[in-house]
Amino acid sequence: MKTLTAAVLLLLSSLAVADPKLYVFDCGSIQLADVTMFGLQPDETPVRELFVPCYLIEHGNDRLLWDTGLPLSVAGQGKVTMDGGDSFVYQRSIVDQLAAMGVKPADITYLAFSHLHADHAGGANAFAGSNVLMQKAEWDSALAGNPEFEPSEVFAKLMEAKLTIIEGNYDVFGDGSVTLISAPGHTPGHQVAIVRLAGTGPIMLCGDLYHYPEERSLHAVPPDNEQGSVEQTRASRQKIEEYIERTSTTIWIEHDFLANARLKKSPAFYE
Repeated sequence: MKTLTAAVLLLLSSLAVADPKLYVFDCGSIQLADVTMFGLQPDETPVRELFVPCYLIEHGNDRLLWDTGLPLSVAGQGKVTMDGGDSFVYQRSIVDQLAAMGVKPADITYLAFSHLHADHAGGANAFAGSNVLMQKAEWDSALAGNPEFEPSEVFAKLMEAKLTIIEGNYDVFGDGSVTLISAPGHTPGHQVAIVRLAGTGPIMLCGDLYHYPEERSLHAVPPDNEQGSVEQTRASRQKIEEYIERTSTTIWIEHDFLANARLKKSPAFYE
């Protein structure tokens, strides 16, 4: 009986749900010349800088990397000014930041993106050995050569990666601890991630559902672009806001420069 009991306890222990840890990385910043692209008037926010994050979620022996920041070619190059007046600064690449924690690209089990714009998928090629979780609508649009996904070379190696194509919501680890929720509009396959932390509570990493908190408070919606849809964005925002209210989830606006300045950065973590 004692031997049986010990075996049962060992089995239950092996089946126990792992409490995830959430790490936040500084993967660059964008200095903007204009905010009207987000549906805001110049006097509705004094902030002209966007934070660019990457997130690592550790779940037992598995790791999920959510968004990969600015293109790796920008890292360590100082201020890089683009056509139109916007500029990038990316001091230390996500590859180097992970290495400082003893994590190699090969150690990343799953790779997922809110969407495939270059400030969210800029480091994608370095992690193409992972299992890539991709919304079908996003992948189909990117493969179709949609001009809004340029420069597509930043995620070109994903063409050869192991792809798990999803449509709608997806439970990453099968235990409800991390869920991807479809939220199209900004791009055809845009999605958000829910990370349920034992101590901190549920956190939503919202991608580009919002860029500024003022978009949320003023109900400002970015205008249509080559791939975006105002109608879809409004519908996704309504769905997400209802989810947040229903589940008491805290939303993290990934580009919110002021809010992100207050977050702990790796190697510190949330649990």
